[in-house]
Amino acid sequence: MRRISVALIVLSAAASLWAHHSPSAIFEMSKKLNGSVAKVDWVNPHIVVLIDDQGGSGTESWKFESNPPAWFRRVGVGKVDFAKAIGQTVTMQGVLAKDDSLCVYPHKITLPDGSALELVNPDDVK
Repeated sequence: MRRISVALIVLSAAASLWAHHSPSAIFEMSKKLNGSVAKVDWVNPHIVVLIDDQGGSGTESWKFESNPPAWFRRVGVGKVDFAKAIGQTVTMQGVLAKDDSLCVYPHKITLPDGSALELVNPDDVK
């Protein structure tokens, strides 16, 4: 009985760790936004890009929480690439937070120079 209890505790802990890294746990389906980059927080465990969107009800600040800095470095994108975009319009596509907050997990970022960065395999996005 004791072994079963320990096994259940270990499995519960593993499930919660796995859920932390699953974007589907906290995000809804697709959102596309054109807006001005206000700020970039290049920190672990995930970088955060703040986008100011001029919507019908005034300016809204959207938070795009993405992959870790090491991931971006591996694909050849650095902090300076995002810093150059501050104050310029970018297009961000991703999944919207389920809790109705202005938070998005990005799938694709199109920078002001027209270059685009896919953050997920397009076949994985439904």
